Amino acid sequence: MNENKLIAILKQALADAPGHAIVVALSGGLDSSVLLHALANLPEACARGLRTVHVDHGLHADSSCWVEHCRALAQSLLVPFESVAVAVTRTNGDGLEAAARGARYAALAHQLGDGELLAVAQHRDDQSETVLLKLMRGAGPEGLGGMRPLRPFARGQLWRPLLSLPRSALKNYADTHAINWLDDPSNADETLSRNFVRRQILPRLRQHWRECDTALSHTAQWNRSAADFILDHARRALAKLRGLDPTTLRWAEWLDLPEALRDPVLRLWLRDLRLAEPTHAQALELQRQLREAAAQSLPCVRWNGVEMRRYRDLLYAMPPLQVPHEEWHTDWCGERLRLPAHCGELTLENIAHNATELPILLVRFRRGGESLKPVGNTHTRELRLLFQESGITPWQRGRIPLVYHGKVLLAVGDLWISDAGAEFFAAHQRRLVWQVADFA
Repeated sequence: MNENKLIAILKQALADAPGHAIVVALSGGLDSSVLLHALANLPEACARGLRTVHVDHGLHADSSCWVEHCRALAQSLLVPFESVAVAVTRTNGDGLEAAARGARYAALAHQLGDGELLAVAQHRDDQSETVLLKLMRGAGPEGLGGMRPLRPFARGQLWRPLLSLPRSALKNYADTHAINWLDDPSNADETLSRNFVRRQILPRLRQHWRECDTALSHTAQWNRSAADFILDHARRALAKLRGLDPTTLRWAEWLDLPEALRDPVLRLWLRDLRLAEPTHAQALELQRQLREAAAQSLPCVRWNGVEMRRYRDLLYAMPPLQVPHEEWHTDWCGERLRLPAHCGELTLENIAHNATELPILLVRFRRGGESLKPVGNTHTRELRLLFQESGITPWQRGRIPLVYHGKVLLAVGDLWISDAGAEFFAAHQRRLVWQVADFA
């Protein structure tokens, strides 16, 4: 494949892409060096405000030399250059490869302006590796669809204009233009999954199936089309299944969805809430508990940073809730009070200039057996019954602050004010406000 083919594909990709500025992610390796060089020689790319960013991971002794190499390449092409240093830290059991990728994309996201295109140089060989890796992880159509040529990213979009080209086309371009590029020594580390696939698996597949990469590319395209179709239907289904509170889902109707839609709807819902998605096994466990748990039980399935709880007809998604100690209490004079266990804040707002000084109040949480006579009610009511009638979930009930004057219950958050509470607050020209914490 000659360089004219590469330029033609790049020009077409440029014409099809949104008309915003282009930021090339430049590692200094073959692929990104070729992409930067080719774009820098296209007037239509330069007219958009072409620039490049290098992320210095600091993971090898020559990383500072890589920075200077990338700077020199950009300067030779008259392209504005910026280098960003990052600290790579492993979290949630991530390996070094995943941690470095996370740090790199976080830095690039920070550099991207509104609507800008982050151009990365992944090619058809990379797509083959991605499809095989996703297959080994048990991915469905979304994962087997591989990398998208264009997708939302940070404030702009991630753009992969070279996905249809083999690496050999990029190598030929580099040789033709005498591009000096660097080889990352970590590329030889076959303990990293992608390197193992690249160096051991794909060469053997290509020996037996000469059109291996073309076949894997077609697989990705078919699965991408299927994934997009499923995603469209999942969005429609999710819109019908969500409760009035976006953190809720009508679980029985969700279980009745076709199997092909059930998992995508769950994951789409969690992504919208910016909560972690489950493993395949965790998603199956959630379905099992919802199907098998008795009507009056309160099943809860947890995974990293997420709790899924059922109450009545709704499934609730939330970060793990902290439980305030049942003996917690504090004296209070109406100032802004931050409650423990992320239970929100209480304040007593002045509603008149002549508001009187408050006596000391007591704030605590429910311990069982509490009751009050809400304003406008003719009878004293147990809190237990008020909570049930109002549909307040069991896990929320112990997180609602109770306000006392002596032994008299004045208020349950700002949800119910007793007759005594109404009289007390009116006499002191105050209004009780309970600011609920997110996902409380």
